[in-house]
Amino acid sequence: MGHIRTKKYRGSRTCGGGTHKNRRGAGNRGGRGHAGGNAHHFIRAMREGYRPGYIYKGFTRPAVVDAPVFIVNVGELDELVSFLYENEADYITKEGDKFIVDLYSIGIDKVLGNGRVTKAMAVKAEMFSASARSKIEAAGGECVEVDSFDEFEEDDSEVAEE
Repeated sequence: MGHIRTKKYRGSRTCGGGTHKNRRGAGNRGGRGHAGGNAHHFIRAMREGYRPGYIYKGFTRPAVVDAPVFIVNVGELDELVSFLYENEADYITKEGDKFIVDLYSIGIDKVLGNGRVTKAMAVKAEMFSASARSKIEAAGGECVEVDSFDEFEEDDSEVAEE
């Protein structure tokens, strides 16, 4: 409702600021720019962040903790595994009637337990939820956990042998 307050200043030369000399320089606002950051504008400087050493910007989570976790549900995996195998996806093979799915190679970090499992699958991933593990094993499959640091150790050993 700013227009109601400004209406009373229509036609006024100084809009309530006194004589025309009063609002001329930076003295009217306590100095130009960041002036007074150690004195009369100390609180403003602290709040706006141009007072060194007095700004608190919170806690930054470590990158390892904050990294996104890519997931797949066992129900989705069960629905798609035969289709992907028929279309020759390079991360799915078949031994007998058991599908071997390497989710680690395509960047899936965790398998979650939403959905039903009707096919026997050996799933390779970094993490499994308890319900996903129980559903896969109840259908005659297995869960193979891969430690991401094992891959780095294998790469280092190959370099050392050469």
